Amino acid sequence: MSETRNVIILGTGCAGLTAAIYTARADLKPLVFAGLMPGGLLTTTSIVENFPGFPEGIDGYELMTRMQQQAERFGAEIKYGPVESVDFSKKPFTVVADGEEITAKAIIIATGAGHKHLGIESERLLDKKGVTYCATCDGALPMFRNQPLVVVGGGDSAIEEALYLTRFASKVHLVHRRDALRASRIMQERALSHEKIQMEWNSVVDEIHDVQQDCVTGVRLKDTLTGATRELPCAGVFVAIGLAPNTAVFQGHIALSPEGYVELHGGTRTSVEGVFACGDVADHVYRQAITAAGTGCAAAIEAERYLAD
Repeated sequence: MSETRNVIILGTGCAGLTAAIYTARADLKPLVFAGLMPGGLLTTTSIVENFPGFPEGIDGYELMTRMQQQAERFGAEIKYGPVESVDFSKKPFTVVADGEEITAKAIIIATGAGHKHLGIESERLLDKKGVTYCATCDGALPMFRNQPLVVVGGGDSAIEEALYLTRFASKVHLVHRRDALRASRIMQERALSHEKIQMEWNSVVDEIHDVQQDCVTGVRLKDTLTGATRELPCAGVFVAIGLAPNTAVFQGHIALSPEGYVELHGGTRTSVEGVFACGDVADHVYRQAITAAGTGCAAAIEAERYLAD
């Protein structure tokens, strides 16, 4: 087994990389696991307009790349690949990745959140065959160009997806289960005034066609008020109905809320002394890049003080 590290950081989104910057500057030589999505969900965002310091906005991938470079400049070590298991029952703590056991005196959990799914079988069967969770990743694909597309959701993320897709689609149908969007006012105004976006109010996707053709050809919409169904042709379905915390690997090791978020006990402390959490993995309220960065800073400072004590 390798030498015990001062701190291991799990995740490389805004929270994880900010924690890496702070712990690296404190000469703690953090080991950072990038996880399944290096850079986190922000890497799938085309333009980030609300991160302070970038008045013209900044590409999400570029922002995360800069943060990683900043962390590495101060001595953070980045490892790629997912964490397979953890053991917080004894100190030093153990993290297993790629079959290798690595121990650390402190752990910072910043694994973020992943996309929620509709939960229908056809969604699973047509994943990557017209069903996707990232417009900026897939929207420009030839299969979607000049075709009608469906976006499911009613928050800022759903509207951002829909607006991005207007660059390529002939029409974007924004499907929302209620009669009013829950997005911020500025995003609502952009969507409702866009000539290419058509609202499908009080509707849910009941089925995605066509599994037999092994590609998306349309959806069946169900009216949430009457139960009536109707068919809507489309070439792609972009699901943007929210996020679920990436905490499966921590179940049974630290206290989680019924929704799966890491429970915090003052600041960024978890139920296990020496294990801290920050960002969307513990935040079901704000879920913003800047709040994730702020809690990443807090977790790093608390870890540093814990190690000093």
